[in-house]
Amino acid sequence: MYPEYIVSPMKAELTSHGFEELLTPADVDNVLKKEGTTLLFINSVCGCSAGSARPGVIMAVENTTKKPDHITTTFAGFDVEAVKQARNWLLPYPPSSPAIALLKDGKVVHMIERQSIEGRPAQMIAANLRQAFETYC
Repeated sequence: MYPEYIVSPMKAELTSHGFEELLTPADVDNVLKKEGTTLLFINSVCGCSAGSARPGVIMAVENTTKKPDHITTTFAGFDVEAVKQARNWLLPYPPSSPAIALLKDGKVVHMIERQSIEGRPAQMIAANLRQAFETYC
């Protein structure tokens, strides 16, 4: 488990852009069972999260006419039980952090796992997500 002083700025980077934090398993279930589309970002302290994933998801939701009904985040290694519950919703995808999922009516319709984040610029991740928003939102 990471100390709060390390994760707080990384969480704030997203919440200051309108991302709703999912801190408990109940938070996860309450949001992901809603009708409509939900972007779920599993945040982490790794460099690919800071370098491309967080900036990419922020760019995607800020620079598009179509976007998910719900924009959410939870933090691997900190919001432990919430992340565990979120990963249940993302099956059959294996645990990955960071990870970015788009769900529609509680079902994963688009997934970006860590291996598709590493080494890619934020702009590429944002473009990938915007295309998914156009298709599913």
